[in-house]
Amino acid sequence: MTFTRMTASELGEKLAAKEISSVEVTKAHLDRIEAVDGDIHAFLHVSASALSTAADVDSRRLAGEAMGPLAGVPIAIKDVLCTHDMPSTAGSRMLEGWTPPYDATVVRKLREAHLVPLGKTNMDEFAMGSSTEHSAFGPTHNPWDLERIPGGSGGGSAAAVAAFEAPLALGSDTGGSIRQPAAVTGSVGVKPTYGGVSRYGAIALASSLDQVGPVTRTVLDAALLHDVIGGHDPRDSTSLRDEWPVFADAARAGRDGRSLKGTRIGVVKELNGEGFQAGVRSRFAEALDIMSAAGAEIVEVSAPNFEYAIAAYYLILPAEASSNLAKFDSVRFGLRVNPAGGGTVEDVMAATREAGFGDEVKRRIILGTYALSAGYYDAYYGSAQKVRTLIQRDFDAAFEKVDVLVSPSAPTTAFKLGEKLDDPLAMYLNDITTIPANLAGVPGMGLPMGLAPEDGLPTGMQIMAPARADARLYSVGGALEALLEDSWGHTMISQAPALEPTEMFAARGGEV
Repeated sequence: MTFTRMTASELGEKLAAKEISSVEVTKAHLDRIEAVDGDIHAFLHVSASALSTAADVDSRRLAGEAMGPLAGVPIAIKDVLCTHDMPSTAGSRMLEGWTPPYDATVVRKLREAHLVPLGKTNMDEFAMGSSTEHSAFGPTHNPWDLERIPGGSGGGSAAAVAAFEAPLALGSDTGGSIRQPAAVTGSVGVKPTYGGVSRYGAIALASSLDQVGPVTRTVLDAALLHDVIGGHDPRDSTSLRDEWPVFADAARAGRDGRSLKGTRIGVVKELNGEGFQAGVRSRFAEALDIMSAAGAEIVEVSAPNFEYAIAAYYLILPAEASSNLAKFDSVRFGLRVNPAGGGTVEDVMAATREAGFGDEVKRRIILGTYALSAGYYDAYYGSAQKVRTLIQRDFDAAFEKVDVLVSPSAPTTAFKLGEKLDDPLAMYLNDITTIPANLAGVPGMGLPMGLAPEDGLPTGMQIMAPARADARLYSVGGALEALLEDSWGHTMISQAPALEPTEMFAARGGEV
């Protein structure tokens, strides 16, 4: 098996045993990026210092320095996270070429754990989108089918992992931006409990919804990465002070046990109905049967206020976004456009925002500003917050009956690039199953549940647990992952036709 096909945990074990070097592993992934990213466009920037970082890790290991389980393993970083040595653009012309003077807390933790940053991944501008088509620097392509979207807003991170350009990646999830891309690329993505991972240094979209989390190819890899980035951060006022368990232990226990005996699995009936692709529904039903055979008790749960989640979300998110993006004013940092013939500060600001923001960002700023304006605040933003409370109560009531909730991670497989670009409402519906978890602050995991029979593309299962019960996601997710693989007789990612040594890339002039 080549380095690029190994999981992060496998690489970590071989690195710790000194059977391989971080330089070898990093170079293999950089070569893979060079070979295929012209077609995928997962990366906006590739680190010039990755090999020197890897060499430093190797030197420290040879010198006997104690290191964590992922030391020397390469990782890709969503471009919404600040990095002091690479540009951080949030997929926008507004920040084109901007290099922050500091690292986001999660990036600092990666460096302290001796992971090797490979580069920054593409995303919908300021994380506004479900397809990565709203990036100012062009769309990312799904490795399973280059004519289809990789999900969004974190499609670059998911595509990099699915295309074997990186074994690990970081993403951010405001309404499903980790879990929905995981569904359509056959990867694993986790949105931690709100406050469980620091948001310091994450370029904000909606501060009460945003959460940084792992993007990987296995549940264990996600748990290992979560163990690195999680924990309290005094720089983040919303950061929880909890003492968290070792998530990797929960994932291993679930996978090794392959049992769900006594686990109460709640199926949210409002998240698997009209508008869901037939292949998604059939794979979801099969996954439920497998869990039942493993001893789980399957319970239908009603969460009636989930019906209003999208409407509430698309008032709360734009309102917070309009406030957060006000800082991009042409004065303090970022792009500045001077109108022909000069003008006032207001003229410069207007010209800068016209040039720097894309259509989707402008659309949401206008919507959010309207929702917060005098005379409309209570009718729109205030009402949306009340609905948010009702959704939180639905979760509370459901978790009194069951241990976890499940649904498809996305209603369909990956749609074609351009198919929904001019229909914002249709695009917004891609997050119908993932938004409730963000509104309530509970953790959610997306993992593969097989290929849809009608198009051969990945589908995803979402698992949600009560707030602070992230370990439960990993134990249930680890068990389900193993049970599904036993049923299929293979790992799903190994079936990806566009990722094998490749007629597809060769036909486009690439190499593997």
